[in-house]
Amino acid sequence: MLTLICRHFIAQSSYYFALIAIALLVMMPTFSFVPEGEHLAQIRQRDFITIHTRNTPTTYYQGRHGPTGFEYELMRRFADSLGVSLNLNADHHPESVLPAVREEGDLGAAALPLLTDTPGIHFTRPIIQMQPLVVYRRGLNGIATPSDLVGLSLGTLSGAGTSNALRTLQRDHPELSWNESHELEVAELLAQVEDGPLDAAVIFDHQFRINRLFFPNVERGFTLGDPLSMAWAVPSGRGLGLLNAANSFLEDLQQTGILDQLVERYFGHDDYLEYVGTRTFLTHLDARLPRFTDEFKQAAKTTGFDWKLLAAVGYQESHLDPDAVSPTGVRGLMMLTRPTAKEMGIENRRDPAQSIDGGSRYLRSVMDRLPDEITGDDRLYMAMAAYNVGLGHLYDARDIAEMRGGNPNLWADVREALPLLQQREWHSKTRHGYARGGEPVIYVRNIRRYYEMIEYVERSRQQFFQLEQTPVNANPLLMFEPVPPLD
Repeated sequence: MLTLICRHFIAQSSYYFALIAIALLVMMPTFSFVPEGEHLAQIRQRDFITIHTRNTPTTYYQGRHGPTGFEYELMRRFADSLGVSLNLNADHHPESVLPAVREEGDLGAAALPLLTDTPGIHFTRPIIQMQPLVVYRRGLNGIATPSDLVGLSLGTLSGAGTSNALRTLQRDHPELSWNESHELEVAELLAQVEDGPLDAAVIFDHQFRINRLFFPNVERGFTLGDPLSMAWAVPSGRGLGLLNAANSFLEDLQQTGILDQLVERYFGHDDYLEYVGTRTFLTHLDARLPRFTDEFKQAAKTTGFDWKLLAAVGYQESHLDPDAVSPTGVRGLMMLTRPTAKEMGIENRRDPAQSIDGGSRYLRSVMDRLPDEITGDDRLYMAMAAYNVGLGHLYDARDIAEMRGGNPNLWADVREALPLLQQREWHSKTRHGYARGGEPVIYVRNIRRYYEMIEYVERSRQQFFQLEQTPVNANPLLMFEPVPPLD
């Protein structure tokens, strides 16, 4: 009897197994078994990779000398490693990047937090750590602990990962509330803290370091929760070839130290545009300027600028250091890029005479390209701003000034418009997109200050020299107008 039951069970099982096998065969066409390298092969065949990113200073933007940004540098190098060109879609908010990658893109690189169990997405290995940070408006006292955030008007970006830290904090502080923006970017969020609609915000530490100079009324608060990992996103279900290639590329950058160098270049110099103290400036002026005075005077003859103004530009660019290298890789005393040096016929950017000559002539060429309607000091200040941020972004700022009812030919109005290039509301209406628009404002302000100080020092030296040339038997007091005593 037992034998018969076993035989019946085996027969029945075989029958059901057969049905399952047939069902699987029928269903197989509905599954997509993608070869591991098919997606990567498609990219190489079409000869470009489409990457979805954000128009921000920490990811990608059009800088003074062309495209720049930390993740742009990684993206460009990755495309080169694949032997393809780079096709960027930078019109994204953090929340819109992953849907675009799932639907149509090859890769997402937009300061994305590595979040496990994200549907339709594979993340690469971590790139850098991103530490959530509380920032608040200067004047608000006692913002030192999480409980101090209760009752404040608090904001953050939706989809950026910072809201995760707030949700974790909310478990211990149920009364905590905040606003998440689906439209703003980091600079706009900081502007809202500075101007008052928000009391505080949660962003990432590296984002604050690269933006803080433009928002002097925003204070660093305290870190919030554990760091998140920045990673790239690739669509799942299309093979692992691209993911493996990206991981291999990032691992190689890490092993060779190149990644650390890029982190230092883009995030390790948050104060390089700041106005240095008078003591430091005068020390540099005394030790360095005499070495290059003749070169500045010669360049002034060639270009028609005051040599002291050119010296002020040189100090702003490099602190008069012919071996200087900027965070974005430009070199020399006047910080010329290779294309600019080539345009100006300069062979050695580190040669101070060539650098001063090339930088001065480039400033003149920028000034000559401005519209004739811009005159006087307005023309000079706009030329200096364009030397820093590029003519394209300056023209965008002039357009914004006009949109706001200002005069695009007056520096005062363009100066107010330039920082708006950091806000999506405005840069989305321009031809060249996002720019660190606050930077040229500080740049021009610094040069004007340096110029005034160089003028003062030179005038004082001339007066001292005249005193030294006074005959020994002469009375120096005769050189001054006497002040009579009070009656």
